[in-house]
Amino acid sequence: MPEIVLKNVTKMYGKNAAVDHLNLVIPDHSFITLLGPSGCGKTTTLRMIAGLETPTSGEISINGEIVYSSEKGIDIPPEKRNVGFLFQNYALWPHMTVYQNITFGLENLHWAKDKMAAKAEQLMKMLKISEYKDRYPSELSGGQQQRVAIARTLSTGPKTLFMDEPLSNLDAKLRMEMRTELKRLHMETDSTFIYVTHDQLEAMTLSTKICLIKEGKLQQYAAPLTVYNEPANTFVADFIGNPSINLLTVKAGTTSGDTTELECGTLKLKFVAKEKPDKTSQTPEPGKEYILGIRPENIGISANGKIKAKIYSTLPSGMETVVKLKIDDMFLTSVVFGSVDFKVNEEVGVEIKSDKNIVFSKSEGHDLAVGEIE
Repeated sequence: MPEIVLKNVTKMYGKNAAVDHLNLVIPDHSFITLLGPSGCGKTTTLRMIAGLETPTSGEISINGEIVYSSEKGIDIPPEKRNVGFLFQNYALWPHMTVYQNITFGLENLHWAKDKMAAKAEQLMKMLKISEYKDRYPSELSGGQQQRVAIARTLSTGPKTLFMDEPLSNLDAKLRMEMRTELKRLHMETDSTFIYVTHDQLEAMTLSTKICLIKEGKLQQYAAPLTVYNEPANTFVADFIGNPSINLLTVKAGTTSGDTTELECGTLKLKFVAKEKPDKTSQTPEPGKEYILGIRPENIGISANGKIKAKIYSTLPSGMETVVKLKIDDMFLTSVVFGSVDFKVNEEVGVEIKSDKNIVFSKSEGHDLAVGEIE
């Protein structure tokens, strides 16, 4: 499988940069998700790697071969990059059966009929659509059409499979099923998958690494749990996670060793820093303001909690309850696991658990320290 390397890839539309000096290395057999809000440049990035869009500058190489270089004047067309593209609308031929749709590309490559049949049978069995081989797309559900589109894309044996929001047309239950199938398919095909979505849950559950983009610029490129637990800045922290992380403006007080006093309104906390994996922890400076990030699941509700709060609202879902807490004029979101509920305006004790709370620079937004709150 190919390694894909992007060096200073930029795409300009007039004076606006859709993608701004993007550097990225996509390893063999990885499942990379390009994630970000609408208009951030993720689809443009995907299309540039596939050859469907021409960069303004930079260099792209696949498996050691340069497929685009503004400096060297190289721009290899999509059909010679050995990639497959799975579109959002499936793009199946309506007048062809499932079998004919899957073998269409193989016929154009002049495969022998017996080899073509064997390949189609293998893919239909893998994707559990063998029983639909003689049906037309209009006779299939959205999920079945999606499987046919995947089979057709894989039939020619592309080294890399590109997917642009392929599950967005499916209902919630089908999306969950197809996520499971895509993850299994990635392991079975031993291919490199590059996937575009604005859905952070899809990115978290499917990817080996997430490439999070904002306004054409790379924000963080790391494994899903690293992005969740060690976000590079406040944008990443806020974008990843549902419910969203609590971001509080705090003022640093006195510091003793690894412990810093943090003040947020009437709330006084002690932040005990621990060494970050990249060993770049910085101690908050007394008198300066910072942003403190606390994940909702790290805010516990218990009778022994030292912080007093009132229940502002509750959203029980059976497996968990999302609770909005009010402390003076400040609101915090908590997730309590299990079938529990609370009364509105009930006074409760709150404790901040975990040693994965993050202090961010207020001016620049990047992370400074990770630690426990006492």
